[in-house]
This record gives sequence, C-alpha cells and structure tokens, in this order.
Amino acid sequence: MNDIMGIIFASDNETKLNELTLHRTTASLPFCGRYRFIDFTLSNFVNSQITNLGIITRNNYSSLTDHIRMGRDWDLNRKNGGIAVFPPYFSNSARSMNRGKIEALYSVLDFMEKAPEEYVVVTNSNIAANIDFDSVFRAHVAKGADITMLTYTACPNTSRKVIVAEDMAGRVTDIRITQTPSTTPAEMGLNIYLLKKQLLIELIGDSYERGYTDFEKHILQQKKDSLKIYGYHVDGYVGVIDDIKSYYHESMRILDTDLRNDLFTRNGTIFTKVKDSVPTRYRDGANVKNSLIADGCDINGTVVNSILFRGVKVEAGAVIENSIVMEGGKVCAGAKMSYIIADKDVTITEDKKISGYETYPMVIVKGKTV
Repeated sequence: MNDIMGIIFASDNETKLNELTLHRTTASLPFCGRYRFIDFTLSNFVNSQITNLGIITRNNYSSLTDHIRMGRDWDLNRKNGGIAVFPPYFSNSARSMNRGKIEALYSVLDFMEKAPEEYVVVTNSNIAANIDFDSVFRAHVAKGADITMLTYTACPNTSRKVIVAEDMAGRVTDIRITQTPSTTPAEMGLNIYLLKKQLLIELIGDSYERGYTDFEKHILQQKKDSLKIYGYHVDGYVGVIDDIKSYYHESMRILDTDLRNDLFTRNGTIFTKVKDSVPTRYRDGANVKNSLIADGCDINGTVVNSILFRGVKVEAGAVIENSIVMEGGKVCAGAKMSYIIADKDVTITEDKKISGYETYPMVIVKGKTV
C-alpha cells in the first residue's frame, strides 16, 4: 500500500460544534477518554502502510500540531513521507482562507504533484472508525472505479449529508446533498474518497478555474455519470461528529464494550500521543458504574454512565451522571452534574447542581469555573 498518499482536512463543521472548537480544530477534538479524532485517521493510514500524509488546516491548529508533533507516536517521523501540516495561509492565492475542499486541495497541488504515489485518499477528520484501506484499494481496482467513496448507514441529522444510491454492482447512480433530518436510515458518504492522484489533480484544477468550491456538489454530483464512482460500505462501529448532539451521542455509545472493542481492534490498533500518567486512584468513596476512566484520575465520588479524561478529580460526595469531563477537570465535593460536556480544565464548584438534557447536553467551555 505504499503507492497511496493521504490528504486530511483538519477542520469540518466547526460552527456546529460551537464551544468545543473555539480553541481547536475538529481533528484535535478529544474523544473516548484519551484520544483525539485525528488518531483514528492517522492510525487507519499507518495500519494500511499509507505513510505520506498532508494535513490541511484552517484555524486554531496549534493544539493539533502539539498533539501530533512529528508523528512519532504513529511511526511517521521518517525521512521519506511522514506528516506535512499546511496552515491556512499556505496557498499563494490572494484569498486568506479557502472556501471549501476544492480551494483547499488546490492550495496543496504542488505537494501532491511532487509525491511519488499513484493514488490518494482524501478524508475528513471528524470520523471515528477502524478502516482497512487495503480492502478499499482492492475493491477499487477490482471494480475498475475512477472514484471509490466510503459509505455508512445512519439516520441523517440537521448537518449536511451526502446520501447515495447504488446499483447492484455498487456503482453510485444518484447523489443527494441534504440537511433534512430523518428517522429512516440511509446510505451516506463518509467524506472519504480513493482515486488516482492525477485524476484528482485534474478535477481540482478544472473546478478551481471554474470558480467551484464544493467537492461533493461540483465534482461528485456533476460527474456521477461520466466517472465510475463506486461505494464501499464500512462495517462495524462508525461515529461521525458534526454537531454537539452527535458528539455526545457517539461518546455515550462508546460506553458499550462491544462497540468500543470493534472501534479499537477491528482492523488494527488505534494509536495516540503517549503521555506518562499515574494510574487512576479510586478512594474509599468511589462508586463507578458503566463509565470510561482515563489514567491519572482521582475518584472519591460517584461516576455513572460517564467518560472522564486524564487527570480528572472527583471529590467526596460529588456525582457525575451521563456526562463527559475532559482532561484536568475538577468536580468539587457535593457537586452534581448530569448531561454535561465539560471541556478541559473546567471546575464545578462545591455543592453546585448543573444539568443539561439527553437531547441537548450543556457544554461548559475550556477553563471555566461554574
């Protein structure tokens, strides 16, 4: 699989993720106790021997670069290939910020042209899944596809979704772009595409010259008949994060042991930045049920159906239910919280009672004391 390079979009749907992406990209959004979303994309690539990667950023990318460093934790700190991070002002264009995937890809055409690989995978970074790109590539070649788009089955929400229809052979016959929610499951695009690098360069160059900005609308929809576009259904756990509700929902889903094992072991190990943390300490007052607790926590209260990231402190008499507390959080004695997403370094003061709703969890921004 050394004949494939990867291009990763670090930012996506950040306006709908609101407070969670005020200081970070979607790619560096914490998930599942000790990981970031970029970990799943990088690990999937490395496990498939795809090791020449470019990451396109838009804003707030310092936390991302701090997390990935030189890629050492994914064995990507190498002379040939590795990780190249492109800041938002990388392009020579007069525009200071790209308006969509086409402009973003146009800004890194030189990087792609110089890369020795024949194929490229283009992907968003708001996806938690364990994907075998070896299998994707074999299917792509076997079907003689021009573009293979990865899909999954779910119910559309109010975020933009690409819904596809396929014939019996798996060729895409229709592409609809919608933001209309539905309770009926549909086959939807994951915003992950495999194609020949030269084809992508030609498509991006032509679309950019025409003033197009939308990859799905201006390329996939318009060329679904002239290009052989095939779907590749991703089995197992797939979590797509495109708003606060989906972030909370997928975090709660991952408390299911079977789903968590599927995500982290289906096709290979998911790697993350290594930190030297002490084991979590469970004191006499600790009462933990159906929760995911990272290293370095100090638990002396009740934690139920919740996720605690590294270094969270729960004092005596505190109760955390159906909540997510990110790294460095502190829940003081007697405090009670439910349906809360507490960003890094949040403090819930003594005897404070705070609650959101399952359908609308409350977000407490980074570093705040309530």
